Amino acid sequence: MTASIPDLLRLVAVPALGWAAWRDIETRRVPNRTWLPLLGVAVLALAVEAWQVWTGTTVGYVNQRAYFLRVTISLGFVIPLAYGFWWIGGFGGADAKALITLAVLFPTFPTYLFPDFALPVVVPTLGVFAMTILSNTVVVGLFYPVALTLRNAAGGHVAKAMVIGRPVQTDRLDEEYGRLLQTPDGFTRRGLDLDALRMYLAWRGASLDELRAAPDEYRDPSSIPAATNPPGDGAIAVTDGGTPTDESVVESRDSDEAGTPDEEGIADPWGAERFFEEIEGSAYGTTPEQLREGLTVLSSDDEVWITPGIPFLVPMFLGLLLGLTYGDVLYAVIEGLGVF
Repeated sequence: MTASIPDLLRLVAVPALGWAAWRDIETRRVPNRTWLPLLGVAVLALAVEAWQVWTGTTVGYVNQRAYFLRVTISLGFVIPLAYGFWWIGGFGGADAKALITLAVLFPTFPTYLFPDFALPVVVPTLGVFAMTILSNTVVVGLFYPVALTLRNAAGGHVAKAMVIGRPVQTDRLDEEYGRLLQTPDGFTRRGLDLDALRMYLAWRGASLDELRAAPDEYRDPSSIPAATNPPGDGAIAVTDGGTPTDESVVESRDSDEAGTPDEEGIADPWGAERFFEEIEGSAYGTTPEQLREGLTVLSSDDEVWITPGIPFLVPMFLGLLLGLTYGDVLYAVIEGLGVF
């Protein structure tokens, strides 16, 4: 295989993004330090390539105007797009950082020459490789709900939520990432985030099993200790309840707001409002009402539906691999339909 030095440098994205995708599956957490070295390689590759194009020292003919237009689109459109998706909640922080890094790393299509063929195979007219990665990511992601539906149907789990979720035993939720698809009133797409659930349990020093064994006791906010634990970030590895220590205590705050009584006359059931008053920041956008509804469901149901979601870095990694080998899948489909 032969390629330009910048295009060879860009291949470092394959193991780096593959590792990030694996981390996303296992922990839903990707360290910030993942992106800085890759961004450094991206800037170096782009600087070398831009200099070669500007001075005319690239191998083969390269249209300067087209090249710099593609770089401008990648940096000036894809990067703001990634930030915009993060800002409205469509992307997680790692997803946005990954796409921003790829926009700098792959502003144009790389070329890898082999004795009898060249990769990628399908190169669209636009020629902005970061856009191809994004469109490939969307195409790959479309297969996830199909696979989830078939899996649920094969297991006899037929329900309204089968396209986006799967049933799990409630006592196993400590080992799951995702979001509840249930409230006491039925199906919802905006149920309790399971990371927020773990934060709540860690905060009050309890386990899910303990809460389920005595729901009436735990619904009463007076059962919450005066000194509560730091909630953590909801990661599975650090949320095992436990008891407060001198180093891990958050003193409770006095408040004149007792909360809204529920139908049983309990003010602030489950201590949901107190939880959000005491923690710093938010719990992944969870509201006190979502927390109360989720805890009510979990205290009574032995099996619940959750949407595990799909870690976006996984289809992005597959989209990168598709782009480097086949090219732009969506463009090929549209071209095959005779649109172009």
